[in-house]
Amino acid sequence: MKFSEIISSNQIVLDLKASDRWAAIEELVGILVAQKCIEESRRDTVIQAVKNREKTMSTGIGFGIAIPHASTDAITKVTAVLARSTGGINFDSLDNQPVKLVVLFLVPAGQYQQHLKTLASISRFLNDRDFREQAEQARTSDDLYQLILKRES
Repeated sequence: MKFSEIISSNQIVLDLKASDRWAAIEELVGILVAQKCIEESRRDTVIQAVKNREKTMSTGIGFGIAIPHASTDAITKVTAVLARSTGGINFDSLDNQPVKLVVLFLVPAGQYQQHLKTLASISRFLNDRDFREQAEQARTSDDLYQLILKRES
C-alpha cells in the first residue's frame, strides 16, 4: 500500500498546535473527523484506542518523528493524517527530542498484516532525511502531498 493511498492533501496539517502527545492525538483525530474519515460518533473510541496503544510505549521513534497508530473497529479502511509542528511536541520520544513530524494512522481491527505494511510504508518516508527536510520546508499541504507522490514514483 502506498502512503498516498491513505492520505490526501486535506489530511496534511502544517501547523499542529498541540505541545504534548495526548493533545496531538486528539487534534489529529479531530482532523480525520473533520475530513469524514472517522464518524463524529466514533471520535472518542478512536482517541482512546490510539492513547491505549501509546501508553504501552511511545511512538516517538526519534529524529523528530512520531507515528501514533491503532487498530480499531471504528473504521472500515486504512486512513492517516500527517502533521508538522514548528514548535515541536513532547512525545516522550526514544531520543528525548521534540517531534516535528507526526503521522497518525488507523487500521481496521484484525488486519494485522495491513497494519505492519502501513507502518513500514510510513516509516520509509519518515526515516528518509531528505524527505523530512523537504517536508519541514513545504509551504502548503498540497506541496507536501506532491512531495509524497513524487517520492513514490
